[in-house]
Amino acid sequence: MTMTDPISDYLTRIRNASKARHEYVDIPASRMKAEMSRIMLDSGFIKNVRYIEDGKQGMLRVYLKYDKDMKSVISGMKRISRPSLRIYVSSNKLPRVLGGYGMAIISTSQGLLRDSECRQRGVGGEVICEVW
Repeated sequence: MTMTDPISDYLTRIRNASKARHEYVDIPASRMKAEMSRIMLDSGFIKNVRYIEDGKQGMLRVYLKYDKDMKSVISGMKRISRPSLRIYVSSNKLPRVLGGYGMAIISTSQGLLRDSECRQRGVGGEVICEVW
């Protein structure tokens, strides 16, 4: 079966695993998913990410992060730009997620960036998702 939106699948797997309080979740790898995982790791939403070779496309093992009460650090994730409806923003119209407590991941000409990095560099692009 072909997957029509692998980014939505990536977000859904992380959301479901964090609700079920799993230690980690395995996701089919791609460069975009690896870069999104790196951004989430740098922002403190996940604990770690590892690439696992499986002879095909590989797997990303994303280690989820919880607080001392086993409550997930990720309280929500939302896909913004979809294959059926792309959402592009300029540098002065970048979204603020929960007044800065969350983040938006933007696909720019300089690669995938957080919304705050886009503001610093003065670039816009396609809004991939929001994480809070």
